[in-house]
Formats: sequence, C-alpha cells, structure tokens
Amino acid sequence: MMITPRRVAICGVGYSTVGRRLGLSVNDLVIQATNAALHDSGLDRSSIDGLCSVGSETLDDAWTLGIAPLNWFHTASAAGPAFAPAALSAIAAITSGFCETAIALRIIQQQPNSAQLLQGGSNSPAAARLAATSDKRQFSTPFGAGNPAQFGGLMMQRYMIEYGTTEEQFGAHAVAQRSHAMLNEDALLRDPLSLDQYLASPFVSKPLRLLDCDYPCDSGSAVIFTTEERARDLRQPVVLVESYALSAIRDQNFEIMADMVRTAPAHCAANLWRRTDLKPDDVDTAQLYDGFSVIAFQWLEALGFCGPGEAGPFVEAGHSRLGGQLPLNTDGGACNVGRRHGANFCIEATRQLRGECGARQVADAKVAAWANGVGPFAGAALLVRG
Repeated sequence: MMITPRRVAICGVGYSTVGRRLGLSVNDLVIQATNAALHDSGLDRSSIDGLCSVGSETLDDAWTLGIAPLNWFHTASAAGPAFAPAALSAIAAITSGFCETAIALRIIQQQPNSAQLLQGGSNSPAAARLAATSDKRQFSTPFGAGNPAQFGGLMMQRYMIEYGTTEEQFGAHAVAQRSHAMLNEDALLRDPLSLDQYLASPFVSKPLRLLDCDYPCDSGSAVIFTTEERARDLRQPVVLVESYALSAIRDQNFEIMADMVRTAPAHCAANLWRRTDLKPDDVDTAQLYDGFSVIAFQWLEALGFCGPGEAGPFVEAGHSRLGGQLPLNTDGGACNVGRRHGANFCIEATRQLRGECGARQVADAKVAAWANGVGPFAGAALLVRG
C-alpha cells in the first residue's frame, strides 16, 4: 500500500542540565532532556513510537526511558553534521509513515583537549590512543594537526584570502552573538564582549581565535516530532517542517577539501530551497551552525541571505543583530550557549516561531531556518509557524 507523505510538526523541545564537567552520566542527560521535551509537549512516554539518538545508543535509551515497542529507531553517527541526522531522520520517518511521534536526541559531554589527554604521561591509556592513530590522521596528528580547530583555521584563512574578509568582521559576529546570549538565561557565557576583547583573544589556529570556537559542555537535547494533525491537539503552538535536506559531498577528509569556501552547505541549501516555494527573503530568523564562526558565514551565503563574500560586511553592518535584517543565532549560538552540537539551533528556531523568547524574541517571526554541519556534510530545515 502506498503511503501518502504527511506533514510533520515539532511539538516538544527540551534540554538537560547544561554545564561544564557536571558529573552526569549519558543516561542522566538522556532522561533529563527527554523529560523536559515531554513536559513541553504535554505527551507521556506511551505516546512515543520512534527514537533516534546521536551520542548515545538508541535502544539503550529506549530501555532506560521505558519506551516500547518502537515502530522505528535509528542510532545516528556522531561523525556527521551534528544534530541534523537525528532530527531529519525522525522527520523522514514520520513523513513516510514509519511512526507517529519520534524523539530526536543529541547527547554530548565535554571532551578533553590533546594537552589534557597527555597530562597523564606518555604511558597513559589516553596518550596511547592519541599516539596510535592508524587511519588517515596518522599523517597529521603527530604534527599537532589532529584537532578540528586546525581545519577551522584552514577554512577561515582560505575564506579571508578569497573574499578579503577581515578579523574585525568576524569580531562583529562574535560581539553580536554575545549580545544575544546576554538576553538568554540558558547561555553559559553572558558577560559583555567588545570588539577589542575579541581581537585580544588568543589564536587557536591562526586566524581562528578562541572566541571563534564553540564552548565545550555537557548537555542533552531533545526534540519531539509528530504529525501536523496530532500536533494541533497538543499544548504548544504548531511549528511545521516546511522543507529539509541532508547532504554529503565527499569522505571526512576535512583538511583536503577541494574548495574550503563552498562546502556541503552549498549543496544542502540548493536542495532545501528546491523543496519549497519560500525564498530567502521570507525567512525572519536563522539559527546557523557556529562550531567555528566562519561556518555561520558559509551558511549565510549558501542559503542566499547574502551574496558570495558578503557575509562579513552583512554582519559588520548589524544585519544579523536583533532588529536587523536577519537576526542570527538569537540564543547566542554554540559559542555562548555551549556546544550542544547543533540541537540548540533547531530548538531556538522552534521557540522563536512559538513567540516565547522574551527579550530576544524576533517580532512576528513566521519562518525560521536552522542548519548544522560544514565541510563534507550538512543538514538544514525550514520551519514555519502553523
């Protein structure tokens, strides 16, 4: 029997306790985030028949949560475009009729850096793991290039050379996002930030500065998807999925992308717009991945919010601030709310369309875009107020 595609809605969102070195287990984060999203939606566990996790094992999560039976489940790899594979897989499962209501989870714990790993001495298990890199990274890790920040630096350097983008323009992005974070009680970093402070922050992989990088933390995030019909009977204002796309353009050799300026977001964005009648000018707010600040610039251009090379001047002119042409990362972005690995962008887009963001609310927001990933892979969705 052919199943007619169904429209999907977001009916619940929630976070666990979020912070640094919380001492919470993966199960703790799963339970807290799921409970928060269920409470937000007004549903109980018996209503859930689909589950997808990133950063934890889906069937273990289902057992922990007491969710059974499942009509659909999937464990998405953490080596992908952040939260997008879990969320977009759940959307596809509901659209195709595999399940009625699915939770997408992203669980992440603060990770030590290479220096911290080596503090245990050359004979420590952590040091052995670092030294015994046997895959493609055997040619980069021994020379200090085993960290994603090195790719971020290469990508940012290439972008600046190609377009003439300045450090001050990246600084304007960091300052704007911090100004949004100051209005968000959920953000971990809320102190005022000036351009001078940004320019004085240390380089991590020149020209990438510390304040261009997302902020590591422990967190659990949950988003509940269901059919439009069911969502209209639930607690929250309806937020509908208008379009979505998931893209991959090569393997995970970030460091040797043929083009470090136009990466997977360009392919993903083209598919996203092809599946809707909406246009970039219809979008009221965008929540775009900022593992490194240059990624948000790539997404601004890929999605058509500005032309190639124009993201720097666009941000510097204040267009990405609240009250501007396209308020961007209104929760403060992952550089300030913490590395919730992409889930915060979906959750913030949802909350903006519900009109529940208080001092950082975008007036009369009806359409929101959110996106994850860069380099070889990317995922994005357009959400609309129902």
